[in-house]
Amino acid sequence: MPTIEERDLRHIWHPCAQMKDYEELLPMVIDHAKGAWLYDVHGKAYLDIVSSWWANLLGHANEKINARIKAQLDRLEHVIFANFSHRPAIELAERLAALVPAGLTKFHFNDNGSSAVEAALKMAFQYCQQTGRTKKTRFLCLSEGYHGETIGALSVGSMDLFAEMYKPMMMDNIHVEAPDCYRCPFQKTRETCSCECFSYAEKAFSEHAEECAAMIVEPLLQGSAGMRIYPELYLKKLRALCDEHDVLLIADEIATGFGRTGRLFATERAGITSDIMCLSKGLTGGYMPMSITVVKEKIYDAFYADWSEGKAFMHSHTYAGNPLGCAAALAVLDILDEENVLEKAEETALWLTARMEEVFGAHRNVGEIRHIGLIHAAELVEDKREKRPFDASRRLGYAIYRAALRSGLLLRPLGDVLYFNPPLNIEKEELDTAICRMKQAMDEVLEA
Repeated sequence: MPTIEERDLRHIWHPCAQMKDYEELLPMVIDHAKGAWLYDVHGKAYLDIVSSWWANLLGHANEKINARIKAQLDRLEHVIFANFSHRPAIELAERLAALVPAGLTKFHFNDNGSSAVEAALKMAFQYCQQTGRTKKTRFLCLSEGYHGETIGALSVGSMDLFAEMYKPMMMDNIHVEAPDCYRCPFQKTRETCSCECFSYAEKAFSEHAEECAAMIVEPLLQGSAGMRIYPELYLKKLRALCDEHDVLLIADEIATGFGRTGRLFATERAGITSDIMCLSKGLTGGYMPMSITVVKEKIYDAFYADWSEGKAFMHSHTYAGNPLGCAAALAVLDILDEENVLEKAEETALWLTARMEEVFGAHRNVGEIRHIGLIHAAELVEDKREKRPFDASRRLGYAIYRAALRSGLLLRPLGDVLYFNPPLNIEKEELDTAICRMKQAMDEVLEA
């Protein structure tokens, strides 16, 4: 009789993985979950410190979200969203309209983060074509950026791990050198930075703005790049540069939205409004696959015409506006409001920063501890003074991941960057458990 793990591997091709690794590290089959904890079929508990790919915003099996979805399930599970609508979608759009940065007014529903980005790119392109900006057919993006894994989203990303193989299929876009505050090429620190690196963006705009419809960024936090955090000033300057050159600004808030950076949306920290904003992940608390592309009125207006003019946005997804996803999102907004989640998370974040510095600040292989909101990341280096990374072929991050799993901690590092991106309502005691288990895993691997 095959084990449940063997049954998994007989048919399932897991995402973002070399399946040969599964010969040594079998899949952990999760039976149930609660709060920040996952429990496998053998009864072992794992502390989910990465929110199951950054999506689980308020804990697994959250009773309020559960109840809202269950109630919706008895009324309506799904309906075509073309020419039809339903109360949860209408209420969600109304509530979000009061929360998103001023000027964003129209909500286009999709079913995952990459789809939201694809919609944003197509909207920006078509907007330019329909408003006389016909030369604007390309996009600007930041190096080390990540916006999803569909072809359009890959084309505005710069992570070779995901994109290198598919470059012959991808769009030819302009990749701007991104801020790297840990290894600043201008020898600045976070305290002395005046965004000297913004000169790379200015040069790219001066050379290419006339042919570019939009620039897309992960505001303040480049997640897949290793939780790289850059200054609010950079985002302010970018907003002004886009305005100067008639280039739309797309804020990919899929990973940064709904409190992850300490504000409801990362762009709030910089006091700017993008022309288009992409939302997903925390939108439904990590419960249901759903995303929204939010735009300014001027963009919506460019598509509003008689059918015969051919200006409609012909982009759709079968599960767009799914009522169960909308119900989950409404419950998330209720919890954020009623339980003062962001305020409590801010206090927890201050405690976590101090605790991380206490435990890892003097560690010989921790080059930098960076943080924004509850997101905290420790970058491992071979030489701390020179900021020299370990040889990537050693896969030290992966080895630490495996060691942490043995002690019941789900880390999933980004290369050699170990990070916490927990539910916003996680307890300090659970964070302390995660810190101790991460330290144990690091010692086991780095001292070997």
